[in-house]
Amino acid sequence: MTDDVVVLGSGYAGTGAIKRLESELDGEADVTWVSDVDHHLVLHESHRCIRNPDIKEKITFDIDEIKQPSTRFVQSRVEGIDTDERVVTLADDSTVEYDYLLVGIGSRTAFFGIDGLEEHSLTLKTLADVLEIHDEVTEASREASRSDPAQVVIGGAGLSGIQSAGEIAEFRDKHRAPIEIHLVEGLDNVFPNNGPVVQAKLRKLLKERDVEIHTGEFIGEVDDETVYIGEEKELDYDVLLWTGGITGQDAAETAELDKDERNNRIETTSNFQTSNERVFAIGDAALIDQPDQDDPAPPTAQAAWQAAEVAGENLARSVRGQPLKEWTYDDKGTLISVGSKAVAHNVKGLPIDTFGGPAAKALKKTVAARWINTVTGFGDAAKAFPNM
Repeated sequence: MTDDVVVLGSGYAGTGAIKRLESELDGEADVTWVSDVDHHLVLHESHRCIRNPDIKEKITFDIDEIKQPSTRFVQSRVEGIDTDERVVTLADDSTVEYDYLLVGIGSRTAFFGIDGLEEHSLTLKTLADVLEIHDEVTEASREASRSDPAQVVIGGAGLSGIQSAGEIAEFRDKHRAPIEIHLVEGLDNVFPNNGPVVQAKLRKLLKERDVEIHTGEFIGEVDDETVYIGEEKELDYDVLLWTGGITGQDAAETAELDKDERNNRIETTSNFQTSNERVFAIGDAALIDQPDQDDPAPPTAQAAWQAAEVAGENLARSVRGQPLKEWTYDDKGTLISVGSKAVAHNVKGLPIDTFGGPAAKALKKTVAARWINTVTGFGDAAKAFPNM
């Protein structure tokens, strides 16, 4: 009897795993792919759509363009995972049975209990999110004037916050829109927990784009007009974007698997196997143990790309009863855009730790194109390259 292998999620983790699984199995098992959307989004470039929503055509790819014809696709949100019955429950109450399951359903934005924040902020997790940000910024700028500019506040100065600020600045300059941009970070500098050189370069680029930076005090409360920072600072806003952290999806809470009690991210060994040998987890949905390290693999696109290759192979190995491969994250560096400029940091194999300019911009474009080439081929990668 043929095994049923089910992959949940169409982000980097799920998409990469499907590509590898299909090539490894070659028809040895029945594969079902489940996602709440019918496309894959190149999420780390989605901020480009804040400036120009037409770029969505370059960074979203229909599931049918990605999967093999033999792979069944089901578009629905995952609501529950029953590891005893080996059943996934979907939003319409239908079910998908599995023999082996890969959970790659990503994460939700974490709001850390800050009063009013979830109710009043926009987030950046999906294509719909980024298009909503574009629409809200556009509408706010139309209603503003030079004497009373629109106020855009971005909470969180990690990668998403910095890159979003850069794109809103590009939108402002392109359309000569009356917009003021505020980037708020509770820790002492932008791009927290990284070196002072890269932080200084990013701060300089943000300042050049007229982004006002507020660091060292956390957002304490939000209402429908004002962000309250620390004990004294207040920022009125027309658009509020929150990029400040992640937590597990609700569906993960239903699974009888070892998880982090605070955020329901699923704990796995370095081969992606969970506390149930037939269930694997990957990407932001998982806390993937790393040999000889205190911390799990980071919840980044780069880590998900790398992990997906091995996870897809390990699913095939499970079907065949073969030993599983271990995976260790290999940090190849970080590439950050601030509008039309970019900074490269700790790129593996290069003699300079941190640099900007055309070389950093070209590297960032190349990385995005490489991923698109993996997903749908060279033609789509070449079309996307100019806009990255």
